[in-house]
Amino acid sequence: MEYKVKTDGTLLPFLLERMPGRSRSAIKACLTHGQVAVNGCHTTRHDTPLKAGDTVTIDKIKTSGTLRHPMLRIVYEDARLIVADKRNGLLSVGTEKEHRRTAFYILSEHIKRSNPAARLFVVHRLDRETSGLIIYAKDQQTQEILQKNWKEMVLDRRYAAVIEGRLPEPNGTVATLLREDRNRKMWACLNAPGEEAVTNYSVLREGRDYSLVELSLRTGKKNQIRAHMEWMKTPIAGDKKYGARTNPAGRVCLHAYKLCFIHPETGRKLEFSTGIPRIFENAVV
Repeated sequence: MEYKVKTDGTLLPFLLERMPGRSRSAIKACLTHGQVAVNGCHTTRHDTPLKAGDTVTIDKIKTSGTLRHPMLRIVYEDARLIVADKRNGLLSVGTEKEHRRTAFYILSEHIKRSNPAARLFVVHRLDRETSGLIIYAKDQQTQEILQKNWKEMVLDRRYAAVIEGRLPEPNGTVATLLREDRNRKMWACLNAPGEEAVTNYSVLREGRDYSLVELSLRTGKKNQIRAHMEWMKTPIAGDKKYGARTNPAGRVCLHAYKLCFIHPETGRKLEFSTGIPRIFENAVV
């Protein structure tokens, strides 16, 4: 179903008005399951702003709808892959010390409910302290296609962050080398041995003590954004490991909020957005 927006407003009231035959809970379920897109970008936020001329689409995306977990939510699921929204504090994959409290384990158990032989494959990772959108594959072929063609198939991947202080320009690029020390911390440098890392940034809003910024990766190195913001002397709020002195939101203020990629089987462009966490916006005053 496709609807045209005639007047400015927000998403949930628009859907309630256009779909009088559906209950409020049913419409919210469509949002929760990632079935609603605004101008082709899937969103799960009820308060997504709408402008006259926008197009709102409701897809018949089938998700299991059975996963209930406080740290993880499925945004999209089909026969080949899962897109999930993980909370900060949850590992993407297991470690020697932690096997169960991970997004990988939770989603593996989820798909095994309908098929005990089902397996999950890691496509990419988010730091434990970072929340947001992450992709897992349901078969090895899908994993390999996405990983081998990552730069070509992932069209847009953006993060929102609250940083301490202000960046020098409204828009810019941070380009350095990155090296890892014995404590597994990444350090930005210009001439020491390291791997090239490039991050683009755009300032969304500036406050007295903090700035809200959007960041995108031109290279995908470990802890790249966190190391680059420390290098710029504007560490991510709450990120003590990477130089932060304050913690206004009780967490590392880094969230992977936009993701757009080409489906490896259908060739369809999939776009998802969870929106910028309100706690980030509230910190920048």
